[in-house]
Amino acid sequence: MAISVKLLAALLVLSFISTGNCQCVLNNITISQKMTGFQIHGMTEWDVTITNNCICSQSDLKLDCKGFATTLSIDPSILSISDNECLVNNGKPIFNSKPITFKYAQTPKFNFKPISSQISCS
Repeated sequence: MAISVKLLAALLVLSFISTGNCQCVLNNITISQKMTGFQIHGMTEWDVTITNNCICSQSDLKLDCKGFATTLSIDPSILSISDNECLVNNGKPIFNSKPITFKYAQTPKFNFKPISSQISCS
């Protein structure tokens, strides 16, 4: 009986430890956009803010960029476009207190969707 209680306690502790690594999910990344009021080459300019709403950092954030075609140049260290994916912040961690921002010009507004990230809790 004592062994069963110890085993149960050990399993409970391990479940709490493994849960600590899963505090964040990809859905903790939010992407908001607002019109700047400017037109670039006839396209509406948008101001984008990518926010990590979790205490853990998220790195290697990739967005679905299929169909994204801006007429405004974007710093590739902020948003690197490759085929149908965009890498955010050069793959570096995005912290809760430091949103990533950039502008693009496209009509209509493009719907950025996170597709993957690496979550790091310490």
